[in-house]
Amino acid sequence: MGGKWIVLLGILFFSFSTFPATPASPHIHTHHHGNEREEDGSYSPRDSNHFAGGSHHSEFDHEAILGSVKEAEEFDQLEPGEAKRRLRILVSKMDLNKDNAIDRNELHAWIVRSFKMLSKEESHDRFEDADENEDGIVTWSEYVADAYGIQGDEDISLTGENVEDEKLIKEDKKMFEAADKNKDGSLDKDEFLMFTHPEEHPEMLPLILKQTLEEKDLDGDGFISFQEYIGERGKLQDKEWLVAEKDKFDHEYDKDGDGKLNGPEILSWVVPSNDEIAEDEVSHLFAASDDNHDEMLSMEEILDHHDTFVGSEATDYGDHLHNIHVFQDEL
Repeated sequence: MGGKWIVLLGILFFSFSTFPATPASPHIHTHHHGNEREEDGSYSPRDSNHFAGGSHHSEFDHEAILGSVKEAEEFDQLEPGEAKRRLRILVSKMDLNKDNAIDRNELHAWIVRSFKMLSKEESHDRFEDADENEDGIVTWSEYVADAYGIQGDEDISLTGENVEDEKLIKEDKKMFEAADKNKDGSLDKDEFLMFTHPEEHPEMLPLILKQTLEEKDLDGDGFISFQEYIGERGKLQDKEWLVAEKDKFDHEYDKDGDGKLNGPEILSWVVPSNDEIAEDEVSHLFAASDDNHDEMLSMEEILDHHDTFVGSEATDYGDHLHNIHVFQDEL
């Protein structure tokens, strides 16, 4: 028996001295690239990976509160006490009317702000990668070299090596020129943000609409029919998929019910609404943490559910203790 306890004590010492540096189940945070497209041609919504593969991914919740992938990664490594201390400071900033509670409107405003910060962080990281000569601007040649690996002054539109890349490069070129507000042939950080996240900037929406019509409006009537909406995707799908897409087309996008999508309806399909995504996230966070169902989040409720809002090693710590108790029972 004495030998077994020595082994257990050794495992306990090793576990508690090492687990902070090597969490059992680390969170995986990735930047959301604003110009990513879905299979149907729409821009990928910011919460596309929130619920994926039948699982809930809490990384999205943490980034929606912190407004930074980098800070979310940092919080993942914090001990619960430090995570709560920092979260308390954030909550005091969310509390606009200083009533010591967070209502839905305050949380919604905070999350919309976080989405803007996430886009800016992601865009600035890409800017630093593309700005090869570090002169504070990104030229078109620097961008295509970074994004597509194409060097020099070759005529990109005539490469012909990859039809899909050629199409994307042509679209990027038009978007690049639209974002270049001072028409100096390069993009500063603010212009680059418009270029990388055009769906979040109203002045870029006319070009998004134009490009969507060029791709989808096969009969050139200025509208998109259901057949044009499903396009080539429909040829390989079964009846159930077609019925589901028709229902989505009729009830989500075709607001006036005339059987086709006009300009505003096309944009409502192609461009995800950060306001709506934020509203969904507010409902999700309230459902997870509004314990007394009073439609207000107290500081106590938020701190009690701190791992829902910002993450830390709390969950990994609990898993670690569970594994140790199981080992002890086996002894």
